[in-house]
Amino acid sequence: MALPRLLFVSLGGTITMVPSDSGGIAPKLGAAELVASVPALKDVASIEAHSPFKLPSPSLTPDKLVDVAGQIAKAFESGFDGAVVIQGTDTIEESAFLLDLLVPGDKPVVVTGAMRGADAPGADGPANLLAAARVAASKEARGLGTLAVLNYDIHAARFVQKSHTALPSAFLSPLTGPLGVVAEGRTHIYCRVGRNPTLPIAGGGPAPIALVKVPMGDDGRMLKDLPRLGYAGAVIEGMGAGHVHADVAPILGELAEKIPVVLSSRSMTGPVFTSTYGYAGAEIDLLKRGLVPSGYLSGLKARLLLGLAIRGGGNSAGAFTPYQ
Repeated sequence: MALPRLLFVSLGGTITMVPSDSGGIAPKLGAAELVASVPALKDVASIEAHSPFKLPSPSLTPDKLVDVAGQIAKAFESGFDGAVVIQGTDTIEESAFLLDLLVPGDKPVVVTGAMRGADAPGADGPANLLAAARVAASKEARGLGTLAVLNYDIHAARFVQKSHTALPSAFLSPLTGPLGVVAEGRTHIYCRVGRNPTLPIAGGGPAPIALVKVPMGDDGRMLKDLPRLGYAGAVIEGMGAGHVHADVAPILGELAEKIPVVLSSRSMTGPVFTSTYGYAGAEIDLLKRGLVPSGYLSGLKARLLLGLAIRGGGNSAGAFTPYQ
């Protein structure tokens, strides 16, 4: 029986890093070198490896991920059965969500990386690569959209978050838990999530969106300048269930008359409320002033969805409906 065909796309990150002449580690390895370092991959799939970038993940941009989404979509059309995207862990939750928004169909897209450099004792990269390939090649992962696979856990892109700066177990899905696990060389899916609607890849990169976290006592002075600075929209990470200081509420209302403004929470997880608190600056007040609730999406992910939703004059409110 022929092995599944997988596209491996390496963007860089810690998994590709080795010591550099300037001190510390830096991305140097490409996809082909990573595949060659894990001999067991040859028993999992027929792999075609590409390395469009060798970047630390803070230097990745949404535009680059839109290009990667296009490459994956074309590969799926040509007969590939799944894709593995390799990158740094700092922005995996954003990259995975972008790909989930853009790559249509049921074929698995799996994003992975490593918390330790390639030459570090106990490097986690090889195990993560093998686990990611097994998930991408499996029938069990079909229909789940983009997944993040690290430390043997299988996470849905819309829920996964990086929660630690150092541990191999850094990735969690606090709202739901992982969808499954890779064990004994097999993909085990214990719960499934339905695919949300995808957006066109052809629309290009997302519009520029400001992400503003609201701390106690902040007077919101920078909010007034966002349109002048060229932002096409804003995501506000409010306190708790979606709250700001009473004096900031009218500023946000005025901002929402100029650009789309989405209300999310600075809390780690949980939905933005829509109908509980009625004081000035609470969610009922802010939604009446024109803000759009992000649902359960974090500010990071709400920023990406809003940027894609309005790039062609789309309806930002409608884009967030599946996440309520």
